Amino acid sequence: MSIKELMLVVFLLNLPFGYMRSKTAPFSTRWMLAVHVPVPFVFLLRRFSGFGWSVVPLLVLADVAGQLLGGKLGELKIR
Repeated sequence: MSIKELMLVVFLLNLPFGYMRSKTAPFSTRWMLAVHVPVPFVFLLRRFSGFGWSVVPLLVLADVAGQLLGGKLGELKIR
């Protein structure tokens, strides 16, 4: 798996959690779960893909981008 593919998987993994985060009160238990539940999965993906610590900043970037876009999708009002 390349770094780009890993970042894409992390981004897509965080989209539904960002959506869920946007539907809850800030800093509530559900909000905290939406932010932190994907972290162990990202850790496992990184470990099993064979990358070291050098890709962590890129994965954090993909994580935050997925959360933000998922949150924006949650805020859209579809008619």
